[in-house]
Amino acid sequence: MTEEHPENAPVKTGQALIQDYLKTLDSSPGVYRMLDAQGAVLYVGKARNLKARVSNYARASGHSGRIARMIRETCSMMFLTTRTETEALLLEQNLIKQLKPRYNVLLRDDKSFPNILVAKSHEFAQIKKHRGAKSEKGDYYGPFASAGAVNRTLNQLQRVFQLRSCTDSTFQSRTRPCLLFQIKRCAGPCVGRIGLVEYQGLVSDAERFLQGKSTRIQAELATEMNAASENMEYERAAALRDRIKALTAVQSVQAINPRGVPEADVVALYMDGGQACVQVFFIRGNQSWGNRDFYPKLNGVESADEVMQAFLAQFYDGKVPPRMILLSHGIEDPDLMSEILTEKAGRKVVLGVPQRGEKAELVENAARNARESLARRMSESATQLKLLEGLAEKFDLPAAPRRIEIYDNSHIQGTNAVGGMVVSGPEGWMKNQYRKFNIKGTEITPGDDFGMMKEVLTRRFTRLLKEDPDRQTEAWPDLLLIDGGAGQVSAVHEIMAELGVEDVAMVGVAKGVDRDHGKEEFHRIGQRPFALAMNDPVLYFVQRLRDEAHRWAIGTHRAKRAKATMANPLDEIAGVGAARKRALLAHFGSAKAVSRAGLPDLMAVDGISESLAQKILDHFHNQ
Repeated sequence: MTEEHPENAPVKTGQALIQDYLKTLDSSPGVYRMLDAQGAVLYVGKARNLKARVSNYARASGHSGRIARMIRETCSMMFLTTRTETEALLLEQNLIKQLKPRYNVLLRDDKSFPNILVAKSHEFAQIKKHRGAKSEKGDYYGPFASAGAVNRTLNQLQRVFQLRSCTDSTFQSRTRPCLLFQIKRCAGPCVGRIGLVEYQGLVSDAERFLQGKSTRIQAELATEMNAASENMEYERAAALRDRIKALTAVQSVQAINPRGVPEADVVALYMDGGQACVQVFFIRGNQSWGNRDFYPKLNGVESADEVMQAFLAQFYDGKVPPRMILLSHGIEDPDLMSEILTEKAGRKVVLGVPQRGEKAELVENAARNARESLARRMSESATQLKLLEGLAEKFDLPAAPRRIEIYDNSHIQGTNAVGGMVVSGPEGWMKNQYRKFNIKGTEITPGDDFGMMKEVLTRRFTRLLKEDPDRQTEAWPDLLLIDGGAGQVSAVHEIMAELGVEDVAMVGVAKGVDRDHGKEEFHRIGQRPFALAMNDPVLYFVQRLRDEAHRWAIGTHRAKRAKATMANPLDEIAGVGAARKRALLAHFGSAKAVSRAGLPDLMAVDGISESLAQKILDHFHNQ
């Protein structure tokens, strides 16, 4: 790693500063960072030749408005040399993901995609949805665009192949068929309704279906059905007939199923008005497994090839690419991108911009979806912006808020108390910013809403002050909406004053005297309560904000309450993990029986030593 700081760098900025850096740069490949006066990273770029690439910024003219502005704001630069351009591109994307520079194209939605897992840790394989690291033994099929796409496919597979979806522990404890067997969604291997060899045949057929060989499976099933009928095995023939019907129904409702493209991601970009939408269609086994739209953060003047290149590099960071990626636009370094993705996948990955035939039709369809999705989003954003401007007018805010945080608490007589925060902005709900707060304060009286709100806000803003005291990020709210009246607003004002945060606007939303929806009163510090007309769009907007916070807090509370209801006393004993808990429950039948057991009885359980048995005994005895 090299970092250059010319002696006169502090008094120079922009092109003059960059000219000084050129004196010490060589032609090595690497990554450069441009920083502003506060040390925040403005831009991260990679170069085959650092000296040649950085020299472009030293030119006096020929820059776009965005690049010229970035150069003017540059007060220092950092450089990392690499052995190859491939390493430089990988390092660039890692730094972009970590630092989120203002002038880079940023992919804001980098969630993992779900897969279907045929788990084979048990001799009777289980089929289920999977997301995350592929550490479990079995075969993975995906990615699917959404959990809904996975669930639909799983439902189809269970109708046709009747594989079990229950956990291994449930499988072992079954003594009679479950409901899925009754409705012909499972073959019932847990209770011996199907043999191992026959079940493994179903697993093989299901995997071939996921690989796109459904037509061949259908032909084989028809042959088996005819043979069973000739041998007067009419019950088996009827079961095979039902499977063929289900398979035919699945094939008839599937979306675009390209015959000539067995495995590909179709990536189409559409740009308009300084915004962009990228549609990605997932094709595996000659079947469409859904699509997802993305909206990269732009600065308004990027070219299509620049946006596409940045999107691909960030999208496949942490994801295994398919054998083929079909693009609507070319990229700046297709050979380099193909090399990196090939190395990541461990097999050849081909990128292309098809011009005719079925592949071109797939790209055209994805591009049409991208255009329509962006049009809808821009329309929704315009409506949202009008509502935010109306909110600013009604509540005397200096400008339309970019970030609104809405808070609510939920509990039942003080038990399982939680606080919830939801966030809204110009693009609607910012669900990746939602937060849950388990109320931890022991001095809070059960049911004390003021005390709970104080804890939530103290934790939220103490952390914010620590992580971003200069308010450089977009994490600081412009407006706080509190579910409550004058008392709650006054309490929140005191809390924020104690924290030294007194410039964030806050509004309390209280039900009217009759607690009717539509008769809300709004409370602000130092002002009289006021109401909005019942047909005012801003009133509906605030109601939606408050109701979303209420929904989030209630859902969090219910989840916590359900977890507490299902808690097992054995979970509280140090040294008793999942395996030992299962062994104890299998031996004694219940946690209550464990609590009554003596030391010799506890030591008789596999994995329970004398010291651990004594610890279990002491735990229940002390209670």
